[in-house]
Amino acid sequence: MQKLRLVGVAAAVAAATCVLSGAGPSAAIQGPPRDSAATRTADLVELITLDPTIKLDIRYAGTNNFLGKPVYKEARAFLQRPAANALLAAQRELGGHGYGLLIHDGYRPWAVTKLFWDLTPPNLREFVADPASGSKHNRGCAVDLTMYDKAFGAAVVMPIGYDEMTKRAYPEYQGGPPDARGRRDLLRAVMERHDFTVEPNEWWHFNYKDWKEYPILDIPFDAIGK
Repeated sequence: MQKLRLVGVAAAVAAATCVLSGAGPSAAIQGPPRDSAATRTADLVELITLDPTIKLDIRYAGTNNFLGKPVYKEARAFLQRPAANALLAAQRELGGHGYGLLIHDGYRPWAVTKLFWDLTPPNLREFVADPASGSKHNRGCAVDLTMYDKAFGAAVVMPIGYDEMTKRAYPEYQGGPPDARGRRDLLRAVMERHDFTVEPNEWWHFNYKDWKEYPILDIPFDAIGK
C-alpha cells in the first residue's frame, strides 16, 4: 500500500473525523456542491443487510489506506438502493465462479472527499475526486471492491492492491501475473453486465449507471439507520 507522507495528516484527519461524527462545527469545511440535475431522493442502504455473504474490508476505517490514518469511525458500506440491488446481482453471478465480493468503500461523505483532495499532492490528484464537483462516492453510486475466494474466505490476488496511485492501478494494465489479470477482468465483466462501469484509472472502482440522478451528500455514517 502506497501511503502519502504529508505534514499535518493526523491533525487534518482528526478534524475530518470530528465533523463526520457530528462532534464539531461543519462551518470550518465548505459545504458540498448542489447539482440541479440530481432529482432522485437518496435511499442509502447498508450492503451487508441485503446479503451477509458480501464481506467488508473498509480501509478508511483503519490505517491500511493511502493516508495511513482512519477517517471513518465505523466500518460500514452503503449504496443507493438500485445500485445495491445491481451489486447483489453481480454477487450472485460471481458466486457461480467461486467468488464473492469484498467491499472496500461505498458511499463516502463529501467531507472525506475534501480531505483526500487537500492531502493529496497535485501530481496524484487524478486518483481522488475534486470536492468542487463532488464524487460519485458522495452520491452513493460508486463502490470500491475486489473478490474473495469462497473456498478459502480470503481476498484474491489482483495485479496491484487497492488505492495504489500508479498506472498499475489502471484496469487496462497488462503487467502482473496473468491469472491475477484474469480475475480483475472477470470482476469487470460481471460488474459491467449489471449496470456498473469501471473507473478509467482504478480497477477496483465501479460507478452505477444512474449516478448523475443522485445528489452529492455529506451525511455521516452514524446518521444512517442501522
